Amino acid sequence: MKDQRLFIWIVILLSTALLGEVKITPFGGDFRFSLGIVAYFFGLLWFSVPVLATGISAGLFIVLFRIGMDAALYDTPWTEGVIQHMPTFFFYVTFAVIISVLKIKTNVEYPVKVGFYGAIADISSNGVELLARYGSAAPSDITAGGILLIVLVGLLRSFFVVGLCNMLAIRQVRALGEHRRQELERLMMINSNLFEESFYLRKSMSHIEEITRDSYQLYRKLKDKSFPDAAQALYIAENVHEVKKDSQRILSGLSKIIRLEQILSKRTGIPALCAMVARANENYALMLGKKIEIVTRSDVNLSTDEIYPLLSVLNNIVSNAVEAIDGQGHIYIEVELQEDCVVFMVTDNGPGITSDERELIFRPGYTTKFDAEGNSSTGIGLSHALDITKLLGGDIQIWSAPGETQFEIRIPTERLIRKEVTEHAPVFLS
Repeated sequence: MKDQRLFIWIVILLSTALLGEVKITPFGGDFRFSLGIVAYFFGLLWFSVPVLATGISAGLFIVLFRIGMDAALYDTPWTEGVIQHMPTFFFYVTFAVIISVLKIKTNVEYPVKVGFYGAIADISSNGVELLARYGSAAPSDITAGGILLIVLVGLLRSFFVVGLCNMLAIRQVRALGEHRRQELERLMMINSNLFEESFYLRKSMSHIEEITRDSYQLYRKLKDKSFPDAAQALYIAENVHEVKKDSQRILSGLSKIIRLEQILSKRTGIPALCAMVARANENYALMLGKKIEIVTRSDVNLSTDEIYPLLSVLNNIVSNAVEAIDGQGHIYIEVELQEDCVVFMVTDNGPGITSDERELIFRPGYTTKFDAEGNSSTGIGLSHALDITKLLGGDIQIWSAPGETQFEIRIPTERLIRKEVTEHAPVFLS
């Protein structure tokens, strides 16, 4: 941290000194208007530095810098250089004192106020420098027009710095907002996967409960008939019961995470969810070395609480389409209202699905995808999608021909929303 502050301090001093050589001398003497104060004021506003200490150090550094330059370039004696440039020290110290007194750094959320305060500091500092030069017997021919020029330059330099700071701050906020959006989408995608796992864990628990009950009934029957293996049946029932309790604990933890994320996310628009799926799968396609354009279109603008079920269904179907397309292609995600249902249509220009495969693709474990080592995928993505769609009271239909495949997901509108909000103006997202 100390090294970083030292680096910032050095940068402010150097930039102020160097830009101080970008100058004009409006009154024909040593007094100058330069960009040095622009660099110094920007450093005070943008970085967390001590105002007075930086002002004193900047004033001393610039005086020494200019004395050194004059000695090196023009063989100016150092005594003459001190008299010539010492008023600059008072300029920067006065500027720092006024900035500190006016507490500009505590008012950065009011850019107009900061601009005027900075102008006051600039104008006052120029006045102090001129008085110092006048006291050192430097010739001066300042008129009313010269004073007006000092005021205008002070306003110009101050508001330029404030405008630059605000422009950079806006860009920073936008970049942070974009980063947070991407992070939220990533978390929502992760939680959609957790939703799938909890959904199937809940189904498995019902099977575990049945197995526990059947095992215990088997134990009772074997015990009544005095079979020697009755204790083994009880042991199985007890261990299955322990598995059930462990599963309940896991499910409870997953449910808490999902409920928390739903509270944080609240209701989300269906067009936004579709756009999220599109962005995630465009990145997935790039990872696979494919160039796939995914376009979303929604004729309705509905908000839903069923964020994770929809993400799970759409993401499984779209990612399958990405994997099916060879090299490059396109995928369309369209949403329509048809009677009392919201209809999602995912269309791709992949190789298509044969009629035989259409009867099998929703069966758990069925797959036609293998990795480079010849290992098959799990084959549960589409079965997940179908089961979750049925949980929402809907269904999935497929239409396919060589070069085009369309999945149609139909879900009752009342299942997705609580308050009906419908707009029939098309919304295009990419």
